[in-house]
Amino acid sequence: MPRISTKGQQMPESPIRKLVPYSEIAKKKGHKVYHLNIGQPDIKTPDVALNAVKNADITVLEYSHSAGFESYRNKLSSYYQTHGLPINTADIIITTGGSEALLFAMGSTMDQGDEIIIPEPFYANYNGFSTASGVNVVPVISTIDEGFALPPISAFEKLITPKTKAILICNPGNPTGYLYSKEEILQLAEIVKKHDLFLIADEVYREFIYDGEEHFSVMNVPGLEEHAIMIDSVSKRYSMCGARIGCIVSKNKEVMATAMKFAQARLSPPTYAQIASEAALETPQSYFDDVITEYKDRRDTLIAELQKIEGVKVATPKGAFYCIAKLPVKSADDFAQWLLESYDFNGETVMVAPAAGFYSTPGVGLDEVRIAYVLKKEDLIKSVEILKEALIAYNK
Repeated sequence: MPRISTKGQQMPESPIRKLVPYSEIAKKKGHKVYHLNIGQPDIKTPDVALNAVKNADITVLEYSHSAGFESYRNKLSSYYQTHGLPINTADIIITTGGSEALLFAMGSTMDQGDEIIIPEPFYANYNGFSTASGVNVVPVISTIDEGFALPPISAFEKLITPKTKAILICNPGNPTGYLYSKEEILQLAEIVKKHDLFLIADEVYREFIYDGEEHFSVMNVPGLEEHAIMIDSVSKRYSMCGARIGCIVSKNKEVMATAMKFAQARLSPPTYAQIASEAALETPQSYFDDVITEYKDRRDTLIAELQKIEGVKVATPKGAFYCIAKLPVKSADDFAQWLLESYDFNGETVMVAPAAGFYSTPGVGLDEVRIAYVLKKEDLIKSVEILKEALIAYNK
């Protein structure tokens, strides 16, 4: 039979979704599964976005501009400026999710065999996007003992080669929830300027910041205009994961002109999803205030409950809605599968994401899981109770 491509064979499985078949089996057995494995918020999508789609008066579903609706980009620019980011309409290209924005960023700045440095653990799909782009990930490890803080700049410096084209961060981080400080961003800014690299910042969780901390964007660094590329999305901000609308943002005109060629090649982002996303910009601040309060309460509940389990170590996240937990097991992959395939506590079990898939260094994170606190507090408490009992049974 015809042969599958090498690139296709090298594409990694999603650690978030690869256990879905086992979850389906558990549900067919009649077990309730608490999904701690995926960042799908249960927060209601703003009515203003849903109503805009319901009330859209469209007789011909046309292509949009390849860069997205101009009206949407204008309003998005105003939104950013209101939040202190000096972003103009010309700095924005609307994409099919933050995922496509990352693919555009890599395609516009890197060639086959080039290298991108990423602090790990990192969003698992960065591995997939890099493979699809023919780019090699060079990891620099952050640790749970340091709360997943930015590794020393000297560690980055040692990894830079003539093939290095960019550093990629997620701020605040998926899967760690770590929030990079202004000082850390400025350190990264200095190293990319020194070595003439791009700094790509995935900032899709920008609004989810806790404990009075503030988000500092790469777009706020003076003198970084030619180096900074920001990735954004409506998925988490408005609980609109299914809309698949994001954007790539940069002041670098050559980067944006190149990204536009990729945008033209895929024709245009989806029309109805842009209608919803543009309308979502009218969401009142009270919506975000309530959401942040809810997620902080969930975070506090989850961390407090996890810390009660003997042998579990967890770093307290300052943003997003994820944490990494180190478990008293040798293989989190095996444990996560066992939870679904062979275990239940009073007819219930939990689904977690093994964290090894969020690293590209072999053998790292084998005893860690990512937990998304996107469930109500009562369900989080129940989930951790199940996790506690499961660890006792698993380790007998």
